Amino acid sequence: QVQLVESGGGLVQAGSSLRLSCTASGRTFSSYMGWFRQAPGKEREFVAAIRWSGGTTYYADPVKGRFTISRDNAKNTVYLQMNSLRAEDTAVYYCTAYDGLKYGDPQNVDYYNHWGQGTQVTVSS
Repeated sequence: QVQLVESGGGLVQAGSSLRLSCTASGRTFSSYMGWFRQAPGKEREFVAAIRWSGGTTYYADPVKGRFTISRDNAKNTVYLQMNSLRAEDTAVYYCTAYDGLKYGDPQNVDYYNHWGQGTQVTVSS
């Protein structure tokens, strides 16, 4: 079983930066790890994902050029560097991982089988 613990959320002003971290423990093999977010009254939406082997990255259009996902294999940690934050980035950000062998779409919320508890990011305008 994989356990995911996020950190790094907070309250910032528009234009600022934050870095989220997510550390995996337990059965730490993951094919993909990623970040989704959910704003009040909205569905959970894809933000970014990274393939653990090879490091291929994927981004949602609204965050391309502003957010960067990366990983530290030795620490079993994935990061989300968020720059030029906007009010519309306000949401609970969830770390996720898939540790199976099935091919799928890393941008699809249903692909993942492990989730963190979420960390709040609030951007004031």
